[in-house]
Amino acid sequence: MRLGVLDVGSNTVHLLVVDAHPGACPLPAHSHKVDLRLAQLLGDGGAIGPEGVDRLVAVVHEALRAAEDKGVEELLPFATSAVRDADNADDVLARVREETGVELQVLSGAEEARLTFLAARRWFGWSAGRLLVIDIGGGSLEIAYGMDEEPDAAVSLPLGAGRLTAARLPGDPPESDDVRALRRHVRTEIARTVGEFSRLGAPDHVVATSKTFKQLARIAGAPGSAEGPYVQRELKRESLESWVPRLAGMTVAERAELPGVSEGRAGQLLAGALVAEGAMDLFGVERLEICPWALREGVILRRLDHMGPA
Repeated sequence: MRLGVLDVGSNTVHLLVVDAHPGACPLPAHSHKVDLRLAQLLGDGGAIGPEGVDRLVAVVHEALRAAEDKGVEELLPFATSAVRDADNADDVLARVREETGVELQVLSGAEEARLTFLAARRWFGWSAGRLLVIDIGGGSLEIAYGMDEEPDAAVSLPLGAGRLTAARLPGDPPESDDVRALRRHVRTEIARTVGEFSRLGAPDHVVATSKTFKQLARIAGAPGSAEGPYVQRELKRESLESWVPRLAGMTVAERAELPGVSEGRAGQLLAGALVAEGAMDLFGVERLEICPWALREGVILRRLDHMGPA
């Protein structure tokens, strides 16, 4: 069957269309993405303003038309950190439902971590052993660890690259004091969770998902997207640590010139790098592997599991 997953994230609204059935690898058929940056549309009071809600409704309408054009049989719509954290989340969800007919399921941070972990487990398989999975989104950071398809530990922290950039890095390039303050904040937040994972033992394999990690790996020398999803891509902490001060000294326009860095993501790359560096350092990770699958694939896989055998 042809499934569509509609991901209303903190940075983008992304419709991913796949051809899938239980027991098979979902095959991407179409991708429709709009940069909405809901995390940056939260007002001082923590609510998504009228303009942001209007834009969200319009983008969902656009995604529905794309899903219809591509013959989607079932749509799996969900929202993550930006909607979850908005003070007017209920009103936003009601407006989307009334004007588009789409019932967005708001995932908790822990659910995000578990579904992303499932996707990574299926991609790497049982031979990967104990997995540590790190995901940096626009609004939150998810970390999960385990031997099985359900992680033994999963946490979500408000350390998304978009959220931190909007709140803590106003300059272009940012002031060095702001960068140091953000670095302290990130490491303090992550350090509070390390004990929960360290008691479970060292992981056999560390992987990362998300656009932030893919871009950081790319500027550190990993193969580009044109080489396909099956090429191994790694990020070494040593390389990342050398890039952080360089990114801090660049303007957004200069970062956008780096290989693999899109203009829309360049502004939040430094904050993402500080989160990635902090996570790798505090969890004692020298290198990690980039996983092509993430939350959207996890949602699809969970749905296929519930369908049972064909």
